Amino acid sequence: MHCYTIGYGGRQRQDFLDLLQSKSIVTVVDVRLRPEHSSLGIYAKARSAETGIQGLLATRGITYVSMLELGNLFLGCADWSERYQRLFAVAGDLLIERLHTIPRPFCLLCAEKRATECHRQHIAAHLTQRGFHVEHIE
Repeated sequence: MHCYTIGYGGRQRQDFLDLLQSKSIVTVVDVRLRPEHSSLGIYAKARSAETGIQGLLATRGITYVSMLELGNLFLGCADWSERYQRLFAVAGDLLIERLHTIPRPFCLLCAEKRATECHRQHIAAHLTQRGFHVEHIE
């Protein structure tokens, strides 16, 4: 099983879409805790499927799914990475359960451009331990 991760931070929308399309992504799985914040601009989850991140992805035939359960609950903490890693050690299988029903190939989406600066690195590590091959699109 192959999946991807990507961060939109600092990317122009066209480049972002081209990167997803180059990997034949079918579904983008949003792993942000608060995807609806208007400060996220075009990358915000909108109320209408025709606008925001959903509308942007739809221009390329890519489906959008929000998985709040994978959001970083510890974002404001200095030790967020360690806390998130501990959460996954205890409840990782439950947290990724819905991913098994997502059309593939899918791509985990968050804000940080580099996976090493994002909680999606811990999701990716857990998926790798469960037989997924994870590629970070950077």
